[in-house]
Amino acid sequence: MLATRSRVVITGLGAITPVGNDVDSLWSALLAGRSGAAKIAKFDTTGHSVTFGAEVKNFNVDDFVDPKEAKRMDPFVQFAVAAAKQAVKDAGLDFTKIDRWRCGAIVASGIGGLHELQEQHKKYLEKGPTRTSPFFVPKLMLNAAAGHIAIQFGLGGPNWGIASACASANHAMGTALRSIQHGDADLIITGGSEAALTYLSSSGFANMGALSTRNDTPEKASRPFDKTRDGFVLGEGAGILVFEKLEHAKARGARIYAEVLGIGNTDDAYHITAPDPDNTGGARAMALALKDAGLKPEQISYINAHGTSTPLNDKIETAAIKKTFGEAARKIPVSSTKSMTGHLLGAAAAVELIACILAIRDGVVHPTINYETPDPECDLDYVPNEKRKVEVRAAMSNSLGFGGHNSAIIIGKL
Repeated sequence: MLATRSRVVITGLGAITPVGNDVDSLWSALLAGRSGAAKIAKFDTTGHSVTFGAEVKNFNVDDFVDPKEAKRMDPFVQFAVAAAKQAVKDAGLDFTKIDRWRCGAIVASGIGGLHELQEQHKKYLEKGPTRTSPFFVPKLMLNAAAGHIAIQFGLGGPNWGIASACASANHAMGTALRSIQHGDADLIITGGSEAALTYLSSSGFANMGALSTRNDTPEKASRPFDKTRDGFVLGEGAGILVFEKLEHAKARGARIYAEVLGIGNTDDAYHITAPDPDNTGGARAMALALKDAGLKPEQISYINAHGTSTPLNDKIETAAIKKTFGEAARKIPVSSTKSMTGHLLGAAAAVELIACILAIRDGVVHPTINYETPDPECDLDYVPNEKRKVEVRAAMSNSLGFGGHNSAIIIGKL
């Protein structure tokens, strides 16, 4: 790590998820091993081969945004703004007392305003081009989440959206890290948001064979690293964090959750949806993150795996962890948040980093639920079915996305 780089800490957390619409509810559900998967309620699944998902439940956007303003936001933006307001409150921020030009928002989404695209296309076909909403493009665009967050808080600093499929939020948070480290900002609101659980995306993911088909037992469908896994569970939600320059946080007396130590990014350059079977890309991303953090493999206390519950991902990620960590791999607890939340796509990495932060805070790691049948190709310690007390001093969170994107981020106790 360059001596001239600023240290970066995390001072605020917010979450809208299938298992809870705030951080405390999320964490309680994860520690209890409670699944958010159920039969889809938001659209008619007649004719669909997969009829369940991990929906956000009991979310009222009016609790966070003026109703008129909320109508001009796609659900993925609503989730992002709600989680951002939670994170800002949690961080104890008053933007009238700090330089707004040194504060920004870098927020990811794998797909963006798919709900709005779907609805406006339907309106176009039924009523013609003159009835397409004038708010269609502003609601659709992926950068709308970051833009609306900036508007809510008056942030004049770095601001953009990032898309890299399932690795999106890790890339957003890594970019926020670099922006602060190299002096472009003192504070970045970052993370990811996704509301792509729609009839169009659900059918598309199902038809490509990516989703579990356990329609009769949705709560048992996401089973990362289990031999009988058959696909992921499509989810939705947002995770938003406040990344802040250490000196800036200390100057305002902020409570600090953890320090962001390093990031590693690679690409398989192999296939648009399938991971490279030789696992080199994922392993290299983890190794680069360790190097960036200045840590040895044995100094990692916990790994939050990408852990999608797909046949290919889980065994290849396992092999990548073993390649990177060597003998230490078998001593490190590894668990998958997706076993409970489902796959939140562009929001997944942010929610999963929150799980790492809370593991550091509380000295406990959440389980991988539905782990019933061991797979010889997945032979690490996946913290099966029950939470575990672990002193977590440094944690790594992995994200691997369609397009071959690999990203690993490391945080540690300050």
